[in-house]
Amino acid sequence: MTIAAIAFSDAGMALGHRLMASVPDMTLHRCGNGELATWTADSFPRNEALLFIGSVGIAVRAIAPHVVSKTSDPAVVVMDELGTYAIPVLSGHLGGANALAVQLSRACGALAVVTTATDIHGLFAVDDWARRQGLRVANPERIKWISARLLSGETIRFKSLYPISGPVPAHLESADEEYDILISHRSRGRDTALRLVPPIVTLGIGCRKNISREAVEAAIDNALRRAGCHPCAVSALATIDLKAQEPALTAYCRDKGIPLVTYSAEALSQVPGTFSSSAFVQKTTGVDNVCERAAVRHSGGRLIRPKEAMDGVTVALALSEPHLSFQEAL
Repeated sequence: MTIAAIAFSDAGMALGHRLMASVPDMTLHRCGNGELATWTADSFPRNEALLFIGSVGIAVRAIAPHVVSKTSDPAVVVMDELGTYAIPVLSGHLGGANALAVQLSRACGALAVVTTATDIHGLFAVDDWARRQGLRVANPERIKWISARLLSGETIRFKSLYPISGPVPAHLESADEEYDILISHRSRGRDTALRLVPPIVTLGIGCRKNISREAVEAAIDNALRRAGCHPCAVSALATIDLKAQEPALTAYCRDKGIPLVTYSAEALSQVPGTFSSSAFVQKTTGVDNVCERAAVRHSGGRLIRPKEAMDGVTVALALSEPHLSFQEAL
C-alpha cells in the first residue's frame, strides 16, 4: 500500500520517521505555509492511503473537496503528533483505513480508534473481507444492506463458485439458491445480491496496427458478453511485445485501470496447449497465435473463450482460479 504522510510540526515529523521504519512504501512531507491544499489535491488520487499527523479537523477539511466514493477513495488515517491515537476517517473497509490504523498503532504503540459498527461488534465485515481477498465489489450500494442485517442478528446466505478455506464466520451460511452474496466472475446472478467479483479473467488481444480505441472496446465487450463474464473480472490485457505501444491498447488499459502485459514471440510459442493457428499471424509476428497464447501465458489458467475476430481485433479469454479464505475474517 502506497502511503503519503504529512506532518505539521517537529514532533509530527519525528513520529513520521519512526513509522517509516516499520511501514513500507510511505513518504513523508513537512507541510509548509499554504501547502496543505496543494499536497492533498496531488496525493489523494495518487496514493492508496493518506496519513495526516495532526488534528482530525485539519484532515477532514483538507480531504472534503476530493471525496467521491468508498470504492475509489484512498484510505485516510489521522494520528496525533504524540502517537497516542490512530483514527481511520475515510474508506475504513474497502480502502483499508481500519487495517492501516491498526498497523500504524502497532508500529508506535498507539491506540487504533475504529468506529465502524461491524468491527466494534465483532461481526463479519463483508467489504473488509472482500478487500483482503482481492475481490471487486460490483454493486457497493448493497454493502449497507448486508451490514445492517448482520447487525440485526440475521443470517446472511452466500454462494461462491470457488472453494473458500477456513471456518465460515458466524451469521453466514452457504447456499445455492436465494443467496444474499454472490462470489462469481460470471455476469449472471440475482439482482438483489451483493456481487463480489474476483479479477481472474485475462484478455488476450491481437489487433491491426493503429486500430481505433472504439474497435478494441467493442471487441472486448462482445467477448465478455458472449463468455458470460462480468467486466469487473478482468485482471489484465495480454498481448505480444510488438503491441506494447499500440495507442488503442494503452488507452484502454489506462481508462480501465488494468495492466497491459506483453510477451515476446518466443515466450508465447512456448506456452503449452492447443491453440488455433494462423499462417499470416506466424509470418507477421513470429508466433502462430497471439491472443490465445497471451491470455493463457499471463493467467496461468485455462482458455475459456477461444479467439474471436471482430473489426480488426482478436480477443481470447483465459481464467485462473482464485484462492479464497475465511481465515482471519474478522
